[in-house]
Amino acid sequence: MIKKNFNLDEIKKFMKKKGFIVKKKSSIFFLDKDLKSLYFTTLASFIIILFFFFLPTIVDFQKNTILASKEVENKSKSNLEKILKGEPLSSNNTSKVDEGLDIRNLFEDVFKFDQLPTDTVRLNASTIEQLFKDTDYNLKDVRKKKLVKPIALSLLPKEMKMIESSTKKKNLFIKIILPLILEENNRIKLDRKKLFSILNKNKNTNSEKKWLNLKFKQYGVMNKDLSTLKIRMDQIPVSLAIAQAAKETGWGTSRFAIEGNALFGQWTWSGEGIKPAGADNDTSHKVMKFKILKSSVRAYQRNLNTHSSYKEFRMARAELRDNKMKLDSLILSNYLDSYAETGKQYVKILKQIIKQNNLTDFDDVKLLPTSKKLKNLI
Repeated sequence: MIKKNFNLDEIKKFMKKKGFIVKKKSSIFFLDKDLKSLYFTTLASFIIILFFFFLPTIVDFQKNTILASKEVENKSKSNLEKILKGEPLSSNNTSKVDEGLDIRNLFEDVFKFDQLPTDTVRLNASTIEQLFKDTDYNLKDVRKKKLVKPIALSLLPKEMKMIESSTKKKNLFIKIILPLILEENNRIKLDRKKLFSILNKNKNTNSEKKWLNLKFKQYGVMNKDLSTLKIRMDQIPVSLAIAQAAKETGWGTSRFAIEGNALFGQWTWSGEGIKPAGADNDTSHKVMKFKILKSSVRAYQRNLNTHSSYKEFRMARAELRDNKMKLDSLILSNYLDSYAETGKQYVKILKQIIKQNNLTDFDDVKLLPTSKKLKNLI
């Protein structure tokens, strides 16, 4: 027998003529035709198992997120309605935001004024009135033009009690303290602007971090909570500050205002202060005493912005901010019943002072700038 050798190409041609196609068998396991269905079945099973394993977690996350968003929305709407009606914000008492107070450095910047050398001279009422006249500083123009001269006096005149005309006395008092209130509000406004600038950055510089740590101390914020700092670092309506100063000092005639530059009757249980007349010997509290009027204004704002008694005041203010509404003193005064022992009666008197003297005219006035930085606020 004669053996004939065939090569692979000849076999392929022969089989092709007969209608067959010859292919080389793949050595790759997962492309094997017999095992391909098994491979895909196993992969599909694995994906299904993973899907059902994570499904409860996904459902819970979506459920909680939706419910939380609805709860915040509904709560916000409810709170705004309460604020506009002057009702208590009892639901906010359990809020974790704006909780706790570190008092160690709370008034450090306030009492630094007492350490500064000063040649302050107490001007008499007639001299102050002449100064205001020479600089064309009068409340009629302020109400009309919405601009205030940056005249900062450090002391009240002793003659405040002797001014018989109540209108003249009130106007003088307002003209003295208005620039001081606006100056402190501007300082807070600049700080607040810087805070939001920092919050909008992905990464902060060392100087920004240092600034934040300073503000945490000034506002007594625990655990460096930014949400709390945002709520506490805000302005006090000008009309509200004037009304409280007028109520606490009798339009600048009280002994505390003349002797201790205390415009807002803040109490202290330690340190220097003025003991109220007629107080018992066992009475431990005194009225805080300040070197200059500016210190009193800053201490007052720091008090409203940090003390637990005024948490609802701050929450109401934040709610107005969130809803793009102005800081209305007649609304916010509802949350200052803890400021005096008379409670709701105190609030009623504040509103009367604001309305009778048209103090809301001063809420949108601007202090003429003394620097380029302050000019940007106008």
